Amino acid sequence: MSALHPDELTARRLAGDEPPADRARKFDPVTKDGTIIDDPSVRAPLVLGDRSIGDVTRIICGYVEQKPGSWWLPAFGVVSHVAALAGIMILYLAITGVGVWGLNNQVDWAWDITNFVFWIGIGHAGTLISAILCLLKQKWRTSINRAAEAMTIFAVICAATYPGIHVGRMWMAWMMFPIPNANAIWPNFRSPLLWDLFAVSTYGTVSLLFWYMGMIPDFATLRDRAVLRLMKNPDGGPRVLPFLAVRVDTLRAYIYGALSVGWRFSSRHWQHYEKAYLILAGISTPLVLSVHSIVSFDFATSVLPGWHATIFPPYFVAGAIFGGFAMVLLLMIPARELYPNMKDLITVRHLENMAKIILVTGSMVGFAYAMEFFIAWYSGSKYEADVFVYNRLMPPFFAGEDGKYAPYWWAYWSMIFCNVISPQVFWFKAFRTSAFWIFVVSFLVTIGMWFERFVIIVTSLHQAFVPGEWGMFFPTPVDILTFTGTVGIFVTLFMLFLRFLPAFAMSEIKNCLPSASPHHHGDGNGHDHGHDHGHKPAPAGGGHH
Repeated sequence: MSALHPDELTARRLAGDEPPADRARKFDPVTKDGTIIDDPSVRAPLVLGDRSIGDVTRIICGYVEQKPGSWWLPAFGVVSHVAALAGIMILYLAITGVGVWGLNNQVDWAWDITNFVFWIGIGHAGTLISAILCLLKQKWRTSINRAAEAMTIFAVICAATYPGIHVGRMWMAWMMFPIPNANAIWPNFRSPLLWDLFAVSTYGTVSLLFWYMGMIPDFATLRDRAVLRLMKNPDGGPRVLPFLAVRVDTLRAYIYGALSVGWRFSSRHWQHYEKAYLILAGISTPLVLSVHSIVSFDFATSVLPGWHATIFPPYFVAGAIFGGFAMVLLLMIPARELYPNMKDLITVRHLENMAKIILVTGSMVGFAYAMEFFIAWYSGSKYEADVFVYNRLMPPFFAGEDGKYAPYWWAYWSMIFCNVISPQVFWFKAFRTSAFWIFVVSFLVTIGMWFERFVIIVTSLHQAFVPGEWGMFFPTPVDILTFTGTVGIFVTLFMLFLRFLPAFAMSEIKNCLPSASPHHHGDGNGHDHGHDHGHKPAPAGGGHH
């Protein structure tokens, strides 16, 4: 609504404040929640519970406007304290120096770069779901794209922490930027580390714009709902603090009003919005391929055995999508159990589709692992072959007469089990339609993708060309607590997102409802009583239904 151009009728229609009905869901052993339908002539519903357009608005806005469950505050307290560990460890690092880390002259890249590449990879699924699936007109993305986009932003924030602190003198990190300075010291533009800076900052900027722009119509809905409640009860409603006269809805109206940047639900606004969304989707799509390809150049452009491989760019991209989808599932499966009515928006069909993508990308990653050994053998380089056999593969109980084995064999085989073997259970329908097993596999894949980065970086460095470069890496408590702190930052930001921002794209979900179809016939209140995909004559008088 606007003081200059009031449209209270539209606002009330779009932002009704009646509580949604908590309808019981039927659970069938074959179709699960009714969405696992194998008949190609029957389209599985994307929203359950016979929800109306008003129900979708009330459910999604309710996650922001109503108090969360009793679990939220204790959980937030735990993860925010874990997040504080990162700040404490970074402060300790700045005071003491990088000697508090476990890296050394032999393994001079260790947990810092491992965690950087891990977090960048986690952020890839958000852009894939939002951009590529949007361009491919996949409507099932609508219930998970907003959370995946948010996950992208938070993962990039965690990743950006590491380049700033691993340079040693972190207060000189500004020298990574091409800023003119009195010493005439310029960054080395031939260094892949500088390519990372530009690639990741571009990716983060475009992803942030994509995420924010998609929320503008939903911010306007939250704004209008707050204004309507103030109009109904100008002197009532909860206060921000007991000793302040400012109402919570007044604060919401101002904050969401500023974030909605004047959105009024006009046809012109929607026209510009859809054009801009499509343009950003087109810009973001090549970023999915380019960003992690450029990150892989950190390794592929070197001459170090184990890194000097042309397979790294596609290998890293497939692994990033693989790990990113696992993280989306790892976050959203508990959320749909804890938040009311969320199972109506994130159905078993959504989980199954993402499980299939994990199976496909996991098989691609497994193929890349096998090709690494083939390339090492085909190259005829003894150094390359020894890196894979005696730095990664060979366990001590299979060592030959010379007694040589891979000291980090446990990390390599953990990676193989988590990334290659565990997703294979999704060949069976019972596993890929079970939220419990999908969660278990997603957890294992997340662990496995961290081990993949550890194996690539540390095992290639700890035994290089000459024995003087040989040395083991052992993480220190500072290494471990810094990474644990970034995990806390990631989860803390995601919990704040679910609490204060619209977790679903309301307009996109509404477009998936039967009542959004021009051939839909309901009861006039938005409830579906069966719909026909064929053409039926218009009502008498030529009006629109």
